[in-house]
Amino acid sequence: MERIVSVADRLEIREAGAGDRSRYMSLLLLGDESERMIARYLGQSTLYVGFLSGEAVAVCCTVGLDDGVVEVKNLAVAPGFGRRGIGRMMLAHAERYSRGHRVILGTGETPSTLRFYRSCGYVYSHRIPDFFTANYDNPIVEEGVTLRDMIYLKKEIPAGSSAL
Repeated sequence: MERIVSVADRLEIREAGAGDRSRYMSLLLLGDESERMIARYLGQSTLYVGFLSGEAVAVCCTVGLDDGVVEVKNLAVAPGFGRRGIGRMMLAHAERYSRGHRVILGTGETPSTLRFYRSCGYVYSHRIPDFFTANYDNPIVEEGVTLRDMIYLKKEIPAGSSAL
């Protein structure tokens, strides 16, 4: 069962119930090309789904870690819906539920993706060498870049933050 947790600028964001998460696999696969890797975190995650006119157009999957850290494991927007602020709204929604925590996320070295996260206030944290080559069966190429290392970015979300 899904419940509405936020509505902003025609984008309705719902938290998917545990039994509903696999319904959004096609969107999840846009943010992570491996069902095997998605399966590793989906069961322990919170999955937010963004809807426009009743159609699921975006997902943001987060997992709470130790020491007050929340990791964004997957953020994806359906083709044809990009560059409308939907990804930014999905990320801001997850941040609202992470007040008082550090939010981290891992991504490849795709220039536009890194620019997007930096524009959302994320800064470099660390790198995991050869993550993509060691964990994915096939090479992942985005914007002409073959992904090798996982680049982690971080953002501190103040407990009383009202700017989100």
